[in-house]
Amino acid sequence: MLTFTEAQLTAWLAPLFWPFVRVLALFSALPVLGQRSVPARVRVGLALLIVVAAQPSLPPMPEVPLDSALAFLLVVQNLLIGLTLGFAVRLVFAAVEFAGELVGLQMGLNYAGFFDPASGGQVTATGRFFGTLVGLLFIVINGHLLVVAAVVQSFRAFPVAPEPFAFLRALQPQVWGSEVFALGLWIALPIVAMLLFVNLVLGVISRVAPQMNVFAIGFPMTLGVGLLGMLFTLPMMEMPFTLALERMLSRFQ
Repeated sequence: MLTFTEAQLTAWLAPLFWPFVRVLALFSALPVLGQRSVPARVRVGLALLIVVAAQPSLPPMPEVPLDSALAFLLVVQNLLIGLTLGFAVRLVFAAVEFAGELVGLQMGLNYAGFFDPASGGQVTATGRFFGTLVGLLFIVINGHLLVVAAVVQSFRAFPVAPEPFAFLRALQPQVWGSEVFALGLWIALPIVAMLLFVNLVLGVISRVAPQMNVFAIGFPMTLGVGLLGMLFTLPMMEMPFTLALERMLSRFQ
């Protein structure tokens, strides 16, 4: 009869279980793969596949009984690290969507809001367009591979240890909110500057020729200039997005 002890079972499960918890938590919070449209079975299968493929490059895992209090602390630590890594990537996406909100505000399109079933919130047309575009860009530039490499390297930067909140003191994720505004303004600044110049021109026209209906010609002009600005500046979005994504992922390596 085939028999095995609890120590042997723990030794077999430890190299797979702790990385699996961290990678699965990452996929639960990661944009694109963490959306509601992606089935949970797909995320579980991808997490298991990545853990098995990354086994040769992972450091040794502690052999802890799964029914102990120490195992609970390790599960909490890996859940927090995976969720924080996914939160860091989601911040970059939120920054690009914030840029779309700024552009839509200047163009006068923010009144065109609708319910987004993917995020479960209210979004505008330009914000959703920027969000969809950056999701495609994330796949095109192999951002998912960068995230997988970051989560594998995180086991060396933040090894599995019974201190679930130690990495929070090193990363300080509560101060990452400024990245949303900094990157969003960086991306939206060219279009906002163009629309500001158009508004100044419209203000001069309203003073020089009061008989002209500025409200009738202002919206088509700002809308047309905004669309042209998006057409010319969207090809240049790859650089700030890639730099911000690499900067956020480097905190885990």
